[in-house]
Amino acid sequence: MANKGPSYGLSREVQQKIDLKYDPELEIILVQWIIAQCGPECKEPEGPGKVAFQKWLKDGIVLSLLMNSLVPKAIAKVQKSEMAFKQMEQISQFLRACERYGIPASDLFQTVDLWEGKDLSSVQRTLMNLGGIAVTKSDGSFRGDPLWFPKKSQENRREFSQDKLKEGQNVIGLQMGTNKGASQSGMTGYGMPRQIL
Repeated sequence: MANKGPSYGLSREVQQKIDLKYDPELEIILVQWIIAQCGPECKEPEGPGKVAFQKWLKDGIVLSLLMNSLVPKAIAKVQKSEMAFKQMEQISQFLRACERYGIPASDLFQTVDLWEGKDLSSVQRTLMNLGGIAVTKSDGSFRGDPLWFPKKSQENRREFSQDKLKEGQNVIGLQMGTNKGASQSGMTGYGMPRQIL
């Protein structure tokens, strides 16, 4: 993780809750998919676990290779660097490419979530969304088991003729109820006692 001292109090509690969201089983699926998608260029992480997963993705190279395997030339410049700002720039390029690919900005992780290891569960969610969109697009670029990711819902637009729309205006829905037999006879004003004769 980042070179940062331990956190205490509320900060520590918040970080522990974030850490509990990390899914080791999802990590295995994502690693299998990334390796299947990228091919032999992409080496496996050093081992299982959150720290190894973060270290594997931290420089942004694996993420850039993943994006380029889905969309050729999505990230034009993929270069390995030991400098922190270059690695963070590589991650940012991946995030911009994800947004162009169709992932909403609200579903993307922040660069520091990965680079500093603050919220690796959000990294997992972004990669799951990326895999789901890749499976849904069915353009032949997805490699791996399509059952690893849920397909995204797609629009099912329907067109109705004017005659059909007019027919729908004549139908009285059951949820509208009925007023047969209802009247206001014998009612008194609100707050008035009932008159017994």
